[in-house]
Order: sequence, then C-alpha cells, then structure tokens
Amino acid sequence: MVKINDKYFDIFLNKEEIKNKISYLSSIINADYSGKDVLFIAVLNGSFMFASDLMKCIDLDSEISFVKVSSYIGTSSQGRVDELIGLNTDVSNRHVIIIEDIVDTGITIDKIITLLSVGNPLSIKTCTLLYKPEAFKGKEKPAYIGFEISNTFVVGYGLDYNEKGRNLDEIYQLKEI
Repeated sequence: MVKINDKYFDIFLNKEEIKNKISYLSSIINADYSGKDVLFIAVLNGSFMFASDLMKCIDLDSEISFVKVSSYIGTSSQGRVDELIGLNTDVSNRHVIIIEDIVDTGITIDKIITLLSVGNPLSIKTCTLLYKPEAFKGKEKPAYIGFEISNTFVVGYGLDYNEKGRNLDEIYQLKEI
C-alpha cells in the first residue's frame, strides 16, 4: 500500500505483469506494421513510462513525437479536452499510433484523432496500457489494449493523482476505506 496526497492505494499491476504485456503489445504492432512508416505519438504526461518501455521493443522504421492534453482534475474526468500542444511532426501519408497510458471515457482520444485526421495520415490507431470499457463513450475502441480494467482510479507507472505518483514503477488502485 502507498499513500499519495490524502489517499491510499493498493498494488494492482506489478512490474512483471506490465513488462510482459508491453512485450506482447509490441510483438503485435511489429507484425501489423512491418515494412511501414510509423509515427508514434505519445500523450503526455501520463504515457511517458509506457511509451518509453514500448518503444524499446518496437523494431520498426519509426519515429516518436509527444503531445500534451489535459482532461483530469483530481480523480475524475473534466468531460472536456484542452488544446493539443506540441505536435510539430507531419502526419501525412504515415501510419500513426497514439500511445496512451489509459483510455476511459474516450474523450481525449476522440479529440486527438479528430485533430490528427486533418493532416491526412494513412491510418490512426490507439495503443493503450489500460482501458476502462465501462467508462468508454468514444467513437472507436483502441486497437491495442494492454489491460481492460474496471472503472476504478489507478495511479503509478506514469499515471497520477493530482500530479503525484507518476514515478511509481507499478500500478496501484485506489483503496476504498
């Protein structure tokens, strides 16, 4: 158990489970995009650990770029997405894979896909470490999903609670007291 700010969290996914899932996801992506020009776009801040570990396993001719959006305050979604910041890479005639730490409502991914589509990519897919099917209201389910989880709040491995806890190397679930 860990304490972050005013809340307690129990271990949910350990390092080995995360590592094994990343190896699995990367093998599928490597097979699906063999011989293709791929641009990975990691959504900051939360995806930085997942993106780093995933990219170490990618054997494709590829690039990675980073964007930043915000849709959370505390432990709940705001229900909107702020401006997309930081994409200076041309997406035209490229296969784009968005790397997310977690997809819950789908609002963030829908917004990013809409903004990227204007640039005429060949395809846009999403790869997420965590997916909450109960909370999802988006248009398109992620193509690459590490773990489907219930609609509970998680922290660690890049995910935060009021900007704290990102540095934890495992994923923790909010403890109900």
